[in-house]
Amino acid sequence: MDCPVDKDPMVGLEYDDIEIDFCMTCRGLWLDAGELELLFGDAETCRAFLSAGGPATAIQEKTRRCPRCDAKMDKWTTSGDDPVVYDHCPEGDGLWLDAGELRAILRSGGSDDAAARVARFLRGMFPEDAS
Repeated sequence: MDCPVDKDPMVGLEYDDIEIDFCMTCRGLWLDAGELELLFGDAETCRAFLSAGGPATAIQEKTRRCPRCDAKMDKWTTSGDDPVVYDHCPEGDGLWLDAGELRAILRSGGSDDAAARVARFLRGMFPEDAS
């Protein structure tokens, strides 16, 4: 699969039985549909975390295309102390986090269990980003 930012091939990384696609060039990551649900333990908690901030309409960032279906992705905002704007496939294929968005999730300890679990998971995969 190619990165939606720079079109370079991504590598698959597995941690805690969850596999994500990671771009070694821009350090962004792709989570397929269902992967966050595995981390959260239930789909409802996952949806609440991902959609708490609603659509991000005032963002000036370039629109990304889904690496699975090539649809233009929507921008959404997570919950947490430091909400993160991420790209979400409108067809439900998954979501994209830019490198800066990953760091923002790692910095915020999360204001609830769900955000804290995401931060712990990502710190486990990317410990050098946790500093």
